[in-house]
Amino acid sequence: MKTPVLIVAAALALAGCGQQATGGGDGSSRQEIRIVGSSTVYPFTVAVAERFAQANPSFRPPVVESTGTGGGMQLFCNGVGAQYPDVENASRRIKASELEQCNRNGVNQIIEVAVGIDGLALIESAQRSTGFQLTARDVYAALAANPFGRPQTARTWRDVNPTLPAVPIRVYGPPPTSGTRDSFAELILDKGCNTDPAMERLKAEDSDRHKEVCTHIREDGAYIEAGENDNLLIQRVAENEGAIGVLGYSYMEENQERVRGIPLGGIAPTAATIQNFTYPGARRLYIYVKGEHLTAIPGLREFLAEYARAWNPGGYLEQRGLIPLPETERQAAARMIQNPRPITAADLR
Repeated sequence: MKTPVLIVAAALALAGCGQQATGGGDGSSRQEIRIVGSSTVYPFTVAVAERFAQANPSFRPPVVESTGTGGGMQLFCNGVGAQYPDVENASRRIKASELEQCNRNGVNQIIEVAVGIDGLALIESAQRSTGFQLTARDVYAALAANPFGRPQTARTWRDVNPTLPAVPIRVYGPPPTSGTRDSFAELILDKGCNTDPAMERLKAEDSDRHKEVCTHIREDGAYIEAGENDNLLIQRVAENEGAIGVLGYSYMEENQERVRGIPLGGIAPTAATIQNFTYPGARRLYIYVKGEHLTAIPGLREFLAEYARAWNPGGYLEQRGLIPLPETERQAAARMIQNPRPITAADLR
């Protein structure tokens, strides 16, 4: 996978120079597709971009940049035109606030396409395994800045749960700009927090305070932001006994000789438990397409058609670790590509 990354990075540098001199309110003065967003979705989109470029030599190769979901949304929603991206990779669904930002900047034709399923995996070293068996409550109590509204005092996992090993809490995870960080808060931290009935009551009484208590991560060094480089996170976890990492399942699967998945609530992250959503960290992955650019950017429709061919069971994206959606959802996503319908605020409720 190293070669396409270098090619894409070089193309990005060239595109950045070219876009400085272009205008075009509909993106028509730019000839290559520009894609930003999630590091989790990045390798799948790169694979599609490579296959698209091979099959369509008359179009310029797409430019793909890993910025994190949140950072990519900022770029995507800044406006319509050649200087703004055409596609956003996202490891979570677009937020209502992001949709509002897009609309304020004239981006009104946003097409949402679910491309597959991934799992938010917790991992540890395969060669230096501690044998972690965790629950969402354990993870929340270890990483929250103020677990259940009380000061954070835990230094080891045994401080959190007497059945866990007495090893220091050290978790490598994504930064706030990452969709994986948002998924971690929603799928793990929030659920762990709500195991306390008082937190459930707080959610009904004061949702802002509930979000602060349940999803704000401690900043004393126990949680270490690993940036958007998932390969570096794998390396750090593999080399450090007792360290835990938080990242997409597909990266874990590619590195099974180096890291192992940690069961959550007794359920290990596997392709089967993620596809049927019994694993707590299962999540859908998305791409968002700027409808205003569909006819202005050469090859954009053809690129989307290539994505639809790639996500089926047995396809090359599954071989790279993407778990296919159920058939009915794949068909719905394919129809969305063929007959685009912009997402609205009502869709997000």
